[in-house]
Amino acid sequence: MRKNSSTNLENELLINGNCGMAYTLDLIGGRWKPSILYKLLEGSTRYSQLRKTMPAVSERILILQLREMESDGLISRTVFPEVPPRVEYQLTDLGKSLEPVLRVLSDWGDANRPSNAGKWSVPAEEMR
Repeated sequence: MRKNSSTNLENELLINGNCGMAYTLDLIGGRWKPSILYKLLEGSTRYSQLRKTMPAVSERILILQLREMESDGLISRTVFPEVPPRVEYQLTDLGKSLEPVLRVLSDWGDANRPSNAGKWSVPAEEMR
């Protein structure tokens, strides 16, 4: 929890309030948000399917990232009154407007990733 009067928070608000790129990166930045958003470009996705496509993320972090993006208005969450409950996530109109940005970032990364990206490399089709 951050103090509302911290210098760090004041700097963040100043930068995000005056720089579109900083604001965008603040919304979609982090290790998992871009991957989640990219997956949701395909359409509405069940929580369990998101977990399967990102096995390295912990459940706690995935839920935290989803809640943050829901709070920021990038995704919406639908709970279906079934047993067991079914939860689906989808991009909002605001989230869909990020599609060109996400695709350009993905293309740039594919073109510029070192060929020796390491033993952790996963084929692109498994990430999508």
